[in-house]
Amino acid sequence: MKKLFKESKMKPNRRDFVKYSLGGILTASTSCAVAEKGSAQKTAAVKKKNVLFMIVEDLKSIMGCYGNPLVKTPNMDRLAQMGLKFDRAYCQYPVCNPSRSSFMTGLRVDTIGIYENVTPWTKNVGHVMTMPRLFKDNGYHTIRMNKIFHGSEHHDDPEGWSEIYNIGTNEFGRTGETRNLTNGVVRWCSWLAANGTDEDQQDGAMVKKARELLKEKRDKPFFMALGFAKPHDPFNAPKKYFDMYNLNELMPPVLPENRYPEQKYTIQSGWKDSFDKFTLQDKKEYLRAYYACTTFTDAQIGRIMDTLDKQDLWKDTIVLFIGDHGYNLGEHEWWNKNVLFEDSCRVPMIAVIDGQTKAGTTCGEFVELIDIFQTFADLCGLKAPENLEGLSFRPLLSNPYQKWKKGAYTQVRRGGGLHGRSIRTKRWRYIEWQQKDKVIARELYDHVSDSGEYRNLAELEEFAGICKKLSKLLKTGHNQLE
Repeated sequence: MKKLFKESKMKPNRRDFVKYSLGGILTASTSCAVAEKGSAQKTAAVKKKNVLFMIVEDLKSIMGCYGNPLVKTPNMDRLAQMGLKFDRAYCQYPVCNPSRSSFMTGLRVDTIGIYENVTPWTKNVGHVMTMPRLFKDNGYHTIRMNKIFHGSEHHDDPEGWSEIYNIGTNEFGRTGETRNLTNGVVRWCSWLAANGTDEDQQDGAMVKKARELLKEKRDKPFFMALGFAKPHDPFNAPKKYFDMYNLNELMPPVLPENRYPEQKYTIQSGWKDSFDKFTLQDKKEYLRAYYACTTFTDAQIGRIMDTLDKQDLWKDTIVLFIGDHGYNLGEHEWWNKNVLFEDSCRVPMIAVIDGQTKAGTTCGEFVELIDIFQTFADLCGLKAPENLEGLSFRPLLSNPYQKWKKGAYTQVRRGGGLHGRSIRTKRWRYIEWQQKDKVIARELYDHVSDSGEYRNLAELEEFAGICKKLSKLLKTGHNQLE
Protein backbone atom coordinates (compact mmCIF):
# COMPACT_ATOMS: atom_id res chain seq x y z
CA MET A 1 0.00 0.00 0.00
CA LYS A 2 1.41 3.38 -0.94
CA LYS A 3 0.23 6.92 -0.50
CA LEU A 4 1.16 8.32 -3.87
CA PHE A 5 0.16 11.96 -3.58
CA LYS A 6 0.20 14.36 -0.67
CA GLU A 7 -2.19 17.22 -0.40
CA SER A 8 -0.65 20.51 -1.42
CA LYS A 9 -0.52 23.26 1.19
CA MET A 10 -3.33 25.72 0.70
CA LYS A 11 -3.65 29.28 1.97
CA PRO A 12 -6.47 30.02 4.38
CA ASN A 13 -9.69 30.84 2.60
CA ARG A 14 -10.97 34.25 3.64
CA ARG A 15 -14.50 33.17 2.86
CA ASP A 16 -14.33 30.70 5.72
CA PHE A 17 -14.14 33.55 8.23
CA VAL A 18 -17.33 35.42 8.86
CA LYS A 19 -17.45 38.93 10.29
CA TYR A 20 -20.37 40.28 12.19
CA SER A 21 -21.35 43.80 13.11
CA LEU A 22 -23.66 44.30 16.03
CA GLY A 23 -26.17 47.11 16.10
CA GLY A 24 -26.82 49.08 19.25
CA ILE A 25 -24.68 49.68 22.25
CA LEU A 26 -24.10 46.58 24.40
CA THR A 27 -21.81 45.86 27.24
CA ALA A 28 -18.49 44.28 26.29
CA SER A 29 -19.43 40.93 27.81
CA THR A 30 -22.82 40.87 26.10
CA SER A 31 -21.26 41.81 22.76
CA CYS A 32 -18.75 39.01 22.97
CA ALA A 33 -21.39 36.47 23.94
CA VAL A 34 -23.73 37.47 21.14
CA ALA A 35 -20.92 37.60 18.59
CA GLU A 36 -19.63 34.21 19.69
CA LYS A 37 -23.08 32.64 19.48
CA GLY A 38 -23.82 34.23 16.08
CA SER A 39 -20.48 33.11 14.69
CA ALA A 40 -21.10 29.51 15.76
CA GLN A 41 -24.56 29.53 14.21
CA LYS A 42 -23.23 31.01 10.96
CA THR A 43 -20.36 28.50 10.79
CA ALA A 44 -22.78 25.58 11.31
CA ALA A 45 -25.05 26.97 8.62
CA VAL A 46 -22.35 27.12 5.96
CA LYS A 47 -20.55 23.90 6.90
CA LYS A 48 -19.94 21.83 3.77
CA LYS A 49 -20.99 18.23 3.71
CA ASN A 50 -18.54 15.42 3.11
CA VAL A 51 -19.07 13.11 0.13
CA LEU A 52 -18.61 9.34 0.20
CA PHE A 53 -18.92 7.85 -3.29
CA MET A 54 -18.90 4.04 -3.43
CA ILE A 55 -18.54 2.47 -6.89
CA VAL A 56 -18.81 -1.30 -7.40
CA GLU A 57 -17.53 -2.95 -10.59
CA ASP A 58 -19.88 -5.09 -12.70
CA LEU A 59 -22.66 -5.11 -10.09
CA LYS A 60 -26.12 -5.74 -11.49
CA SER A 61 -29.27 -5.01 -9.48
CA ILE A 62 -29.21 -8.42 -7.87
CA MET A 63 -29.35 -7.57 -4.18
CA GLY A 64 -32.12 -8.38 -1.75
CA CYS A 65 -33.35 -4.78 -1.79
CA TYR A 66 -33.86 -5.15 -5.55
CA GLY A 67 -36.06 -8.19 -5.09
CA ASN A 68 -33.63 -11.12 -5.14
CA PRO A 69 -34.06 -13.22 -1.97
CA LEU A 70 -31.25 -15.62 -2.90
CA VAL A 71 -28.24 -13.30 -2.90
CA LYS A 72 -27.10 -12.39 0.59
CA THR A 73 -26.62 -8.61 0.81
CA PRO A 74 -27.76 -7.54 4.31
CA ASN A 75 -25.62 -4.40 4.37
CA MET A 76 -26.62 -3.05 0.97
CA ASP A 77 -30.20 -3.82 1.98
CA ARG A 78 -29.70 -1.85 5.21
CA LEU A 79 -28.27 1.04 3.21
CA ALA A 80 -31.41 1.03 1.06
CA GLN A 81 -33.57 1.05 4.19
CA MET A 82 -31.72 4.11 5.44
CA GLY A 83 -32.27 6.17 2.31
CA LEU A 84 -33.50 6.29 -1.28
CA LYS A 85 -33.19 3.37 -3.71
CA PHE A 86 -33.38 4.15 -7.42
CA ASP A 87 -35.16 1.49 -9.45
CA ARG A 88 -34.46 3.06 -12.85
CA ALA A 89 -30.81 4.09 -12.81
CA TYR A 90 -28.85 3.43 -16.02
CA CYS A 91 -25.26 3.58 -17.21
CA GLN A 92 -24.31 5.30 -20.46
CA TYR A 93 -22.10 2.44 -21.67
CA PRO A 94 -22.02 -1.09 -20.17
CA VAL A 95 -18.21 -1.32 -20.05
CA CYS A 96 -15.91 0.07 -17.35
CA ASN A 97 -13.78 2.71 -19.09
CA PRO A 98 -16.49 4.41 -21.18
CA SER A 99 -18.94 4.36 -18.27
CA ARG A 100 -16.53 5.79 -15.71
CA SER A 101 -15.01 8.29 -18.12
CA SER A 102 -18.54 9.55 -18.74
CA PHE A 103 -19.80 9.94 -15.19
CA MET A 104 -16.50 11.24 -13.78
CA THR A 105 -16.45 14.04 -16.38
CA GLY A 106 -20.21 14.53 -16.69
CA LEU A 107 -19.96 14.12 -20.46
CA ARG A 108 -21.80 11.71 -22.72
CA VAL A 109 -19.88 8.89 -24.34
CA ASP A 110 -19.98 10.38 -27.84
CA THR A 111 -18.58 13.63 -26.46
CA ILE A 112 -15.54 12.01 -24.85
CA GLY A 113 -15.24 9.49 -27.69
CA ILE A 114 -14.22 6.55 -25.49
CA TYR A 115 -15.75 3.20 -26.48
CA GLU A 116 -13.37 0.60 -25.04
CA ASN A 117 -11.06 -0.06 -22.07
CA VAL A 118 -7.74 0.97 -23.63
CA THR A 119 -7.98 4.65 -24.58
CA PRO A 120 -7.43 7.24 -21.79
CA TRP A 121 -10.38 9.54 -21.18
CA THR A 122 -8.28 12.61 -22.02
CA LYS A 123 -7.48 11.61 -25.62
CA ASN A 124 -10.30 13.56 -27.27
CA VAL A 125 -11.40 16.11 -24.67
CA GLY A 126 -8.12 16.91 -22.93
CA HIS A 127 -8.02 17.66 -19.22
CA VAL A 128 -11.54 18.94 -18.80
CA MET A 129 -12.81 19.57 -15.30
CA THR A 130 -13.46 16.28 -13.48
CA MET A 131 -15.51 15.47 -10.44
CA PRO A 132 -12.62 15.21 -7.97
CA ARG A 133 -10.85 18.28 -9.34
CA LEU A 134 -13.95 20.42 -8.87
CA PHE A 135 -14.11 19.36 -5.23
CA LYS A 136 -10.39 19.83 -4.65
CA ASP A 137 -10.48 23.29 -6.24
CA ASN A 138 -13.28 24.18 -3.83
CA GLY A 139 -11.40 23.28 -0.67
CA TYR A 140 -12.22 19.60 -0.28
CA HIS A 141 -9.71 16.96 0.76
CA THR A 142 -10.13 14.43 -2.06
CA ILE A 143 -9.21 10.77 -1.64
CA ARG A 144 -9.16 8.06 -4.29
CA MET A 145 -9.03 4.46 -3.17
CA ASN A 146 -8.43 1.95 -5.96
CA LYS A 147 -10.31 2.10 -9.27
CA ILE A 148 -12.48 5.20 -9.77
CA PHE A 149 -11.60 6.19 -13.30
CA HIS A 150 -10.46 3.16 -15.30
CA GLY A 151 -7.22 2.79 -13.39
CA SER A 152 -4.13 4.79 -12.53
CA GLU A 153 -1.76 7.18 -14.26
CA HIS A 154 -3.03 8.19 -17.72
CA HIS A 155 -6.44 6.64 -16.98
CA ASP A 156 -6.79 8.75 -13.84
CA ASP A 157 -6.84 12.48 -13.04
CA PRO A 158 -3.95 12.61 -10.55
CA GLU A 159 -4.16 16.35 -10.03
CA GLY A 160 -7.73 15.97 -8.84
CA TRP A 161 -6.80 13.95 -5.78
CA SER A 162 -5.20 14.99 -2.49
CA GLU A 163 -4.43 11.35 -1.71
CA ILE A 164 -4.29 8.25 -3.91
CA TYR A 165 -4.24 4.65 -2.74
CA ASN A 166 -3.75 1.59 -4.95
CA ILE A 167 -4.20 -1.42 -2.70
CA GLY A 168 -4.00 -5.00 -3.96
CA THR A 169 -4.52 -8.59 -2.89
CA ASN A 170 -1.60 -10.18 -1.04
CA GLU A 171 0.06 -13.43 -2.08
CA PHE A 172 -1.83 -15.60 0.42
CA GLY A 173 -5.13 -14.19 -0.82
CA ARG A 174 -4.28 -15.44 -4.31
CA THR A 175 -4.21 -19.08 -3.19
CA GLY A 176 -7.06 -21.52 -2.71
CA GLU A 177 -9.37 -23.78 -4.68
CA THR A 178 -9.85 -22.53 -8.23
CA ARG A 179 -11.27 -23.49 -11.60
CA ASN A 180 -11.46 -21.93 -15.05
CA LEU A 181 -14.95 -22.58 -16.46
CA THR A 182 -13.74 -22.61 -20.08
CA ASN A 183 -10.70 -24.88 -19.59
CA GLY A 184 -8.47 -21.85 -20.01
CA VAL A 185 -9.89 -20.60 -23.32
CA VAL A 186 -11.30 -17.42 -21.72
CA ARG A 187 -8.62 -16.50 -19.21
CA TRP A 188 -10.74 -14.28 -16.97
CA CYS A 189 -13.59 -16.80 -16.66
CA SER A 190 -12.48 -18.40 -13.40
CA TRP A 191 -13.29 -18.48 -9.73
CA LEU A 192 -11.13 -18.73 -6.62
CA ALA A 193 -12.40 -19.75 -3.20
CA ALA A 194 -9.47 -18.00 -1.59
CA ASN A 195 -7.50 -18.72 1.52
CA GLY A 196 -7.21 -16.07 4.18
CA THR A 197 -9.46 -13.32 5.48
CA ASP A 198 -11.29 -10.42 3.89
CA GLU A 199 -8.24 -8.22 4.38
CA ASP A 200 -6.08 -10.56 2.30
CA GLN A 201 -8.21 -9.42 -0.68
CA GLN A 202 -7.85 -5.97 -2.21
CA ASP A 203 -11.35 -4.80 -1.32
CA GLY A 204 -10.96 -5.86 2.30
CA ALA A 205 -7.53 -4.23 2.56
CA MET A 206 -8.85 -1.06 0.93
CA VAL A 207 -11.72 -0.85 3.40
CA LYS A 208 -9.34 -1.29 6.33
CA LYS A 209 -7.45 1.81 5.18
CA ALA A 210 -10.64 3.69 4.34
CA ARG A 211 -11.92 3.16 7.88
CA GLU A 212 -8.71 4.64 9.25
CA LEU A 213 -9.10 7.68 7.01
CA LEU A 214 -12.74 8.14 8.01
CA LYS A 215 -11.66 8.36 11.64
CA GLU A 216 -9.20 11.19 10.98
CA LYS A 217 -10.17 14.65 12.14
CA ARG A 218 -9.79 17.33 9.44
CA ASP A 219 -10.41 21.03 9.13
CA LYS A 220 -11.76 20.43 5.62
CA PRO A 221 -14.67 18.41 4.29
CA PHE A 222 -13.65 15.28 2.41
CA PHE A 223 -14.60 13.79 -0.93
CA MET A 224 -13.75 10.08 -0.69
CA ALA A 225 -14.26 7.70 -3.62
CA LEU A 226 -14.05 3.97 -2.92
CA GLY A 227 -13.64 1.60 -5.87
CA PHE A 228 -14.76 -1.97 -5.09
CA ALA A 229 -13.39 -4.57 -7.51
CA LYS A 230 -15.78 -7.45 -6.92
CA PRO A 231 -17.92 -8.94 -8.40
CA HIS A 232 -15.74 -8.13 -11.45
CA ASP A 233 -13.95 -11.15 -12.87
CA PRO A 234 -11.94 -13.15 -12.02
CA PHE A 235 -14.42 -14.19 -9.36
CA ASN A 236 -12.12 -14.33 -6.33
CA ALA A 237 -13.38 -14.08 -2.76
CA PRO A 238 -12.60 -15.73 0.58
CA LYS A 239 -13.85 -19.30 0.73
CA LYS A 240 -16.42 -18.57 3.45
CA TYR A 241 -18.49 -16.58 0.95
CA PHE A 242 -18.57 -19.48 -1.51
CA ASP A 243 -19.71 -21.73 1.33
CA MET A 244 -22.80 -19.57 1.78
CA TYR A 245 -24.25 -20.84 -1.52
CA ASN A 246 -25.32 -24.41 -2.22
CA LEU A 247 -24.81 -25.30 -5.87
CA ASN A 248 -27.89 -27.52 -5.79
CA GLU A 249 -30.06 -24.48 -5.00
CA LEU A 250 -28.78 -22.36 -7.89
CA MET A 251 -30.33 -22.36 -11.35
CA PRO A 252 -29.50 -20.22 -14.39
CA PRO A 253 -32.31 -18.24 -16.03
CA VAL A 254 -34.81 -20.20 -18.10
CA LEU A 255 -35.13 -18.62 -21.53
CA PRO A 256 -38.58 -18.41 -23.15
CA GLU A 257 -39.25 -20.91 -25.91
CA ASN A 258 -40.96 -18.27 -28.05
CA ARG A 259 -38.00 -15.89 -28.05
CA TYR A 260 -37.30 -14.17 -31.35
CA PRO A 261 -33.96 -14.48 -33.17
CA GLU A 262 -31.52 -11.81 -32.01
CA GLN A 263 -29.84 -9.24 -34.23
CA LYS A 264 -26.40 -10.43 -35.28
CA TYR A 265 -24.95 -7.23 -33.81
CA THR A 266 -26.47 -7.77 -30.37
CA ILE A 267 -23.69 -9.98 -29.04
CA GLN A 268 -20.42 -9.92 -30.99
CA SER A 269 -17.75 -11.74 -29.04
CA GLY A 270 -15.61 -14.82 -29.40
CA TRP A 271 -16.38 -15.55 -25.77
CA LYS A 272 -19.91 -16.53 -26.79
CA ASP A 273 -18.61 -19.79 -28.30
CA SER A 274 -17.19 -20.78 -24.93
CA PHE A 275 -20.32 -19.73 -23.05
CA ASP A 276 -22.46 -21.83 -25.39
CA LYS A 277 -20.47 -24.88 -24.28
CA PHE A 278 -21.28 -24.34 -20.60
CA THR A 279 -22.77 -27.36 -18.85
CA LEU A 280 -25.41 -26.88 -16.16
CA GLN A 281 -22.64 -27.40 -13.59
CA ASP A 282 -20.56 -24.63 -15.20
CA LYS A 283 -23.49 -22.23 -15.08
CA LYS A 284 -24.17 -23.01 -11.43
CA GLU A 285 -20.53 -22.45 -10.54
CA TYR A 286 -20.55 -19.14 -12.40
CA LEU A 287 -23.60 -18.01 -10.42
CA ARG A 288 -22.11 -19.15 -7.12
CA ALA A 289 -18.88 -17.30 -7.83
CA TYR A 290 -20.64 -14.06 -8.78
CA TYR A 291 -22.95 -14.31 -5.75
CA ALA A 292 -20.02 -15.05 -3.42
CA CYS A 293 -18.13 -12.00 -4.69
CA THR A 294 -21.24 -9.85 -4.29
CA THR A 295 -21.71 -11.01 -0.69
CA PHE A 296 -18.02 -10.39 -0.01
CA THR A 297 -18.36 -6.80 -1.25
CA ASP A 298 -21.53 -6.43 0.80
CA ALA A 299 -19.55 -7.31 3.91
CA GLN A 300 -17.03 -4.56 3.09
CA ILE A 301 -19.86 -2.05 2.61
CA GLY A 302 -21.05 -3.09 6.07
CA ARG A 303 -17.66 -2.30 7.58
CA ILE A 304 -17.77 1.19 6.06
CA MET A 305 -21.29 1.71 7.37
CA ASP A 306 -20.24 0.64 10.87
CA THR A 307 -17.50 3.27 10.80
CA LEU A 308 -19.95 5.95 9.67
CA ASP A 309 -22.12 4.90 12.64
CA LYS A 310 -19.31 5.03 15.20
CA GLN A 311 -17.88 8.31 13.91
CA ASP A 312 -21.34 9.90 13.68
CA LEU A 313 -20.69 10.86 10.06
CA TRP A 314 -24.07 10.21 8.48
CA LYS A 315 -25.49 13.64 9.29
CA ASP A 316 -22.50 15.39 7.71
CA THR A 317 -21.90 13.09 4.72
CA ILE A 318 -23.55 12.63 1.33
CA VAL A 319 -23.41 8.87 0.69
CA LEU A 320 -23.98 7.52 -2.82
CA PHE A 321 -23.62 3.87 -3.80
CA ILE A 322 -23.66 2.69 -7.43
CA GLY A 323 -22.62 -0.08 -9.80
CA ASP A 324 -20.57 1.22 -12.74
CA HIS A 325 -22.77 -0.80 -15.13
CA GLY A 326 -24.89 -3.94 -15.06
CA TYR A 327 -24.19 -7.55 -16.02
CA ASN A 328 -25.81 -10.52 -17.71
CA LEU A 329 -25.82 -13.78 -15.78
CA GLY A 330 -27.12 -16.14 -18.45
CA GLU A 331 -29.92 -13.92 -19.73
CA HIS A 332 -29.85 -14.17 -23.52
CA GLU A 333 -27.26 -16.93 -23.01
CA TRP A 334 -24.69 -14.24 -22.30
CA TRP A 335 -22.38 -14.19 -19.28
CA ASN A 336 -20.81 -10.74 -19.33
CA LYS A 337 -21.68 -7.11 -20.15
CA ASN A 338 -21.36 -4.83 -23.23
CA VAL A 339 -24.87 -5.49 -24.56
CA LEU A 340 -27.91 -3.21 -24.72
CA PHE A 341 -30.20 -5.45 -22.72
CA GLU A 342 -31.71 -4.37 -19.40
CA ASP A 343 -29.44 -6.47 -17.20
CA SER A 344 -26.29 -4.82 -18.55
CA CYS A 345 -27.66 -1.26 -18.80
CA ARG A 346 -29.47 -0.94 -15.47
CA VAL A 347 -27.44 -0.30 -12.32
CA PRO A 348 -28.11 -0.25 -8.59
CA MET A 349 -28.05 3.21 -7.00
CA ILE A 350 -28.73 4.14 -3.38
CA ALA A 351 -28.47 7.60 -1.78
CA VAL A 352 -28.42 8.39 1.93
CA ILE A 353 -28.32 12.15 2.54
CA ASP A 354 -29.41 13.65 5.84
CA GLY A 355 -32.02 16.34 5.31
CA GLN A 356 -32.70 15.22 1.74
CA THR A 357 -33.61 11.54 1.48
CA LYS A 358 -36.19 9.71 3.58
CA ALA A 359 -35.58 6.26 5.00
CA GLY A 360 -36.88 3.29 3.06
CA THR A 361 -38.05 5.19 -0.02
CA THR A 362 -37.86 4.14 -3.67
CA CYS A 363 -37.70 6.23 -6.83
CA GLY A 364 -39.13 4.82 -10.05
CA GLU A 365 -38.05 7.74 -12.24
CA PHE A 366 -35.13 7.65 -14.68
CA VAL A 367 -31.70 8.80 -13.58
CA GLU A 368 -28.42 8.28 -15.42
CA LEU A 369 -24.90 7.94 -14.09
CA ILE A 370 -23.96 11.04 -16.07
CA ASP A 371 -26.23 13.00 -13.70
CA ILE A 372 -24.08 12.30 -10.63
CA PHE A 373 -21.46 15.02 -11.21
CA GLN A 374 -24.15 17.71 -11.54
CA THR A 375 -26.01 16.37 -8.52
CA PHE A 376 -22.96 16.35 -6.24
CA ALA A 377 -22.13 19.91 -7.25
CA ASP A 378 -25.73 20.97 -6.62
CA LEU A 379 -25.84 19.34 -3.18
CA CYS A 380 -22.52 20.86 -2.11
CA GLY A 381 -23.18 24.36 -3.41
CA LEU A 382 -20.40 24.21 -6.01
CA LYS A 383 -20.61 25.87 -9.40
CA ALA A 384 -20.68 23.03 -11.91
CA PRO A 385 -18.81 23.34 -15.20
CA GLU A 386 -21.08 24.69 -17.93
CA ASN A 387 -20.23 21.85 -20.30
CA LEU A 388 -21.79 19.09 -18.17
CA GLU A 389 -24.34 17.03 -20.08
CA GLY A 390 -26.27 15.46 -17.23
CA LEU A 391 -29.12 16.76 -15.08
CA SER A 392 -29.04 17.16 -11.32
CA PHE A 393 -31.51 14.78 -9.72
CA ARG A 394 -31.46 16.67 -6.41
CA PRO A 395 -35.23 17.37 -6.64
CA LEU A 396 -35.88 13.61 -6.64
CA LEU A 397 -34.05 13.09 -3.36
CA SER A 398 -36.73 14.75 -1.28
CA ASN A 399 -39.60 14.08 -3.68
CA PRO A 400 -38.88 10.81 -5.51
CA TYR A 401 -42.43 10.50 -6.84
CA GLN A 402 -42.45 13.56 -9.10
CA LYS A 403 -42.22 13.05 -12.85
CA TRP A 404 -38.71 13.28 -14.22
CA LYS A 405 -36.82 12.23 -17.35
CA LYS A 406 -38.58 10.69 -20.33
CA GLY A 407 -35.88 8.07 -20.72
CA ALA A 408 -32.32 6.85 -20.18
CA TYR A 409 -29.64 6.44 -22.84
CA THR A 410 -27.07 3.66 -23.22
CA GLN A 411 -24.85 2.78 -26.14
CA VAL A 412 -22.25 0.27 -27.35
CA ARG A 413 -19.89 0.05 -30.31
CA ARG A 414 -19.03 -2.96 -32.44
CA GLY A 415 -16.30 -3.46 -35.05
CA GLY A 416 -16.33 -1.60 -38.34
CA GLY A 417 -17.65 1.62 -36.83
CA LEU A 418 -21.02 0.07 -35.96
CA HIS A 419 -22.81 1.88 -33.14
CA GLY A 420 -25.75 0.61 -31.12
CA ARG A 421 -27.75 3.32 -29.35
CA SER A 422 -30.62 2.68 -26.99
CA ILE A 423 -33.30 4.58 -25.14
CA ARG A 424 -35.22 3.04 -22.24
CA THR A 425 -38.62 4.55 -21.45
CA LYS A 426 -41.03 3.27 -18.82
CA ARG A 427 -42.66 0.94 -21.31
CA TRP A 428 -40.18 0.45 -24.13
CA ARG A 429 -36.56 -0.24 -24.95
CA TYR A 430 -35.71 0.97 -28.44
CA ILE A 431 -32.34 0.34 -30.13
CA GLU A 432 -30.89 1.57 -33.40
CA TRP A 433 -27.82 0.03 -35.00
CA GLN A 434 -26.08 2.68 -37.09
CA GLN A 435 -23.20 2.57 -39.53
CA LYS A 436 -21.97 5.79 -41.12
CA ASP A 437 -25.05 7.54 -39.67
CA LYS A 438 -27.36 5.12 -41.47
CA VAL A 439 -29.75 2.95 -39.47
CA ILE A 440 -29.26 -0.65 -40.58
CA ALA A 441 -31.27 -2.44 -37.88
CA ARG A 442 -33.74 -1.71 -35.07
CA GLU A 443 -34.93 -3.41 -31.92
CA LEU A 444 -38.08 -2.71 -29.89
CA TYR A 445 -39.06 -4.44 -26.65
CA ASP A 446 -42.29 -3.98 -24.68
CA HIS A 447 -41.56 -4.15 -20.95
CA VAL A 448 -45.22 -4.65 -20.14
CA SER A 449 -45.28 -8.08 -21.79
CA ASP A 450 -41.58 -8.86 -22.26
CA SER A 451 -39.43 -7.55 -19.41
CA GLY A 452 -36.63 -9.93 -20.43
CA GLU A 453 -36.43 -8.32 -23.89
CA TYR A 454 -36.70 -11.54 -25.89
CA ARG A 455 -39.24 -10.53 -28.57
CA ASN A 456 -38.11 -7.81 -30.96
CA LEU A 457 -41.20 -6.00 -32.28
CA ALA A 458 -39.41 -3.43 -34.45
CA GLU A 459 -40.15 -5.15 -37.76
CA LEU A 460 -43.88 -5.55 -37.10
CA GLU A 461 -45.96 -3.02 -39.00
CA GLU A 462 -48.26 -2.21 -36.10
CA PHE A 463 -45.30 -0.84 -34.12
CA ALA A 464 -43.94 1.46 -36.84
CA GLY A 465 -45.43 4.53 -35.16
CA ILE A 466 -43.86 3.66 -31.82
CA CYS A 467 -40.47 3.17 -33.49
CA LYS A 468 -40.75 6.54 -35.24
CA LYS A 469 -41.58 8.33 -32.01
CA LEU A 470 -38.79 6.62 -30.06
CA SER A 471 -36.29 7.21 -32.87
CA LYS A 472 -36.86 10.95 -32.54
CA LEU A 473 -36.53 10.77 -28.75
CA LEU A 474 -33.31 8.76 -29.13
CA LYS A 475 -31.78 11.56 -31.18
CA THR A 476 -33.08 14.64 -29.39
CA GLY A 477 -34.52 13.66 -26.03
CA HIS A 478 -31.55 13.81 -23.65
CA ASN A 479 -32.61 15.28 -20.29
CA GLN A 480 -36.16 15.96 -21.50
CA LEU A 481 -38.63 15.87 -18.64
CA GLU A 482 -42.06 14.29 -18.74
